[in-house]
Amino acid sequence: QVQLVESGGGLVQPGGSLRLSCAASGIILSIYNMGWYRQAPGKQRELVAGVTKGGSTNYADSVKGRFTVSRDNAKNTVYLQMNSLKPEDTAVYYCRAHLTALFGSGGYWGQGTQVTVSS
Repeated sequence: QVQLVESGGGLVQPGGSLRLSCAASGIILSIYNMGWYRQAPGKQRELVAGVTKGGSTNYADSVKGRFTVSRDNAKNTVYLQMNSLKPEDTAVYYCRAHLTALFGSGGYWGQGTQVTVSS
């Protein structure tokens, strides 16, 4: 069974930094796109950043220049380095991966990790 486990969330002051990690486990044959989404209270879930297997990246306009997404294919892990955090970045952050596994293929979600930016 495939699982995505996130870590690294927490409380940070405006202007601070956090690094999120998301590791995929299970009998995974290949991971294609990986990315991060976020959902703030009362808002729809939105794409924050994505990275392809080859390393191409894309970002939401609101985080360009502040966030960096990367992945380690050997570890089946995706990262999100968040700098210059703002209160409006407060949300639950979810990782997502499109992959092929021994017993299933498709898109998988992590359980989410809370990021709170507040003084």
